[in-house]
Amino acid sequence: MASDYGNVAHLLPTTYKQTVAAWLTEDSPSFDYGGFVVGEDEKTATLYGKSAGVLAGVPFFDEVVEWFMKEGEDFQPVKIVAKVRGPSRKLLLGERVALNTLARCSGIATKSRRFLSLVRSAGYTGILAGTRKTTPGFRLVEKYGMLIGGVDQHRYDLSSMIMLKDNHVWSKGSITAAVKAARSVGGFAIKIEVEVQSEEQADEAITAGADIVMLDNFTGAGLRVAAGSIKQRWAGKSVLLECSGGLTEDNVESYCCNDIDIMSTSSIHQSTQHVDFSLKIDY
Repeated sequence: MASDYGNVAHLLPTTYKQTVAAWLTEDSPSFDYGGFVVGEDEKTATLYGKSAGVLAGVPFFDEVVEWFMKEGEDFQPVKIVAKVRGPSRKLLLGERVALNTLARCSGIATKSRRFLSLVRSAGYTGILAGTRKTTPGFRLVEKYGMLIGGVDQHRYDLSSMIMLKDNHVWSKGSITAAVKAARSVGGFAIKIEVEVQSEEQADEAITAGADIVMLDNFTGAGLRVAAGSIKQRWAGKSVLLECSGGLTEDNVESYCCNDIDIMSTSSIHQSTQHVDFSLKIDY
């Protein structure tokens, strides 16, 4: 499975190395007292995977690491994941930043893959996606983890797609007015998605020209009825249906319905358990 995601690193922006440098600066803004203690002697350190998971986050530290696993590969503890070589001071300077990043990214990849396996086992053939409920300043890593885990990122940021939620509709006065205003600036190239709470609102959104309709906070049973009814009523219309709101590993099977084109959830990246890594200097 790792080979399917072998080229995902090519998607990263050219600035990602600057982001890593900023993390290191944040962690050592002035004197590195511990680094003075250990000095500049060349050492080798071993990176261990101490809990089961999917390795993700490799490109953020690729230049100084000899990896013994492919990104996207599952592992069981205790696993030797990589060897790192360099001056003792620099190994320890980057240790915590590297471990925190790998732990978070791998945790999201692990949860994403497990969640995807659940919906596929339940017969769902559509798209499973994360959401924009990411950690400020760490979005690149979290969205990358989703991709390694095999799920769709949904929209990366506010500029990726126009999503009109309840606050947008209330502020503008109606779904129709909100979609019209969005189309006037988004043009033909940007998709418009509208969050709805009923079939009537879905019909208004589709009539107004929405590309995607999100059925928000429906029950599993209610979702099946609404999605089937909307698809039948708008047969031949090129519109996607999405469901979101409260989907977890415990309840997602009850929401699996192939009249829904996209299932989105923040549970694959919020409050996600990290994968445990440790770095030990060899002696």
